[in-house]
Amino acid sequence: MSLHTTRAAHVIARHAAEFIEREAGKDSLITVTRAVPNTHGDRYTVFVSVLPDDKVRPALAFLERQREAFSDYLKMHARLRPLPRIDFMLDDGEKNRQRLDELSNNL
Repeated sequence: MSLHTTRAAHVIARHAAEFIEREAGKDSLITVTRAVPNTHGDRYTVFVSVLPDDKVRPALAFLERQREAFSDYLKMHARLRPLPRIDFMLDDGEKNRQRLDELSNNL
C-alpha cells in the first residue's frame, strides 16, 4: 500500500468515527476499527464493531442509509480528491479477537 493510500485510509477512518459519533443513536456503540482500500484505491471499506450484538443489523442498516451523508461530510472535512466510494462492513476479525481473549482469560 502506498503512502498516499495509507494516509487516506487513516483520514477516512478518523472522519468515519467522528461522523458516527455525531450521527448515531445512543442505543448501540459503533466503533470504527479500520478503513481498507480496494486494489484501485477508488473504494474504501470502513470496518466497524457494534455492541451489543443484537444491535448489529440496525447499526449496519443505519450506516448504509447514511453513506451519502458521510460522503458529503468527507467532502467538507477531508482533502481527498477524487472522493472514494465508501462501504461499511462488520469487522469479524475484531469479534474473533475478543472471543480469543475471553477464552484465554478462562484458562
